[in-house]
Amino acid sequence: MVSDINLAFDHPEARAAATAQGGPLDRISLRDHVVEVEIGAFQAERGVRQRVSFNIVVELTPVTGPIDDDVDRILSYDRLTEAIRIELDAERLNLLETLAERIATRILTEPRAFRVFVRVEKLDRGPGALGVEIVRTNGQAGERAVTIEAPVPHPLVVHLGAEAMAAPELDAWIDALADDPRPVVITVGYPTGAWPKSRTTLTQRRIDLLAIEQNAWVLAARDSRCVVRASRTELDWAMKQGQISVWAPSKMVLDAVHGPKGGPLEIAQWLAETLTAQHFVHLGACDDGAGDMNCLPIDGPVAIA
Repeated sequence: MVSDINLAFDHPEARAAATAQGGPLDRISLRDHVVEVEIGAFQAERGVRQRVSFNIVVELTPVTGPIDDDVDRILSYDRLTEAIRIELDAERLNLLETLAERIATRILTEPRAFRVFVRVEKLDRGPGALGVEIVRTNGQAGERAVTIEAPVPHPLVVHLGAEAMAAPELDAWIDALADDPRPVVITVGYPTGAWPKSRTTLTQRRIDLLAIEQNAWVLAARDSRCVVRASRTELDWAMKQGQISVWAPSKMVLDAVHGPKGGPLEIAQWLAETLTAQHFVHLGACDDGAGDMNCLPIDGPVAIA
């Protein structure tokens, strides 16, 4: 039998399992995540960064329907590290208790989060780890959980038409995008040449989307900074990390209730609206029937605003 004192110092996963009521729940966890930060109420802790360790376990309400190996249907692990980062960036804090409370509250705003264990420990203040651990359920989050929202990145969405994909300036444009302080999402059009044709509209739509994705992989093979991403979760994470994404549209377009019906440019504009983009730029001729909106010719220097 595990004693109360052993359980008190065990990992939050063990405490979550030992205190489960009404049957076990699914859990996700973050172990031994260490960040250097300035925190503390004592004068000796001001102006000094110290190592702080985070261990988090989140119990989840059951998912409705099959997961289908779909990252957008689960609580992603990066939401835990994001909660830590956001609260550390918000302001300098004196107390670990305050930090743990704010992290727990933020995590409990996630749709499936039912109960959260948060352990926060200072590693450099003594011979051992000094810390606090709290347990909160979604009914204890208070008013802050209703109003709290994570910062939403507003990217620069750049659509590369067929001309732009073949342009000698493409490498220079990617260099400029990599140096741009805004998060960047690149969309591409159809590849050059022919691809299979179908007799039905539904199957042809899927084939056309896969043709766009083939072009996305061509761009990714050309420059390792351009990483193909398909889901909203992947795009959000990459934007927060300041990485360039090349969008593979099939998943989001086919999953959308009111998704785009037209060609690559309309699909790119729909993504820009979905991501509340700061700016949308199309390099190349509007050759897919979407008109001339936002189209910039590439027969001269192009400034990506």
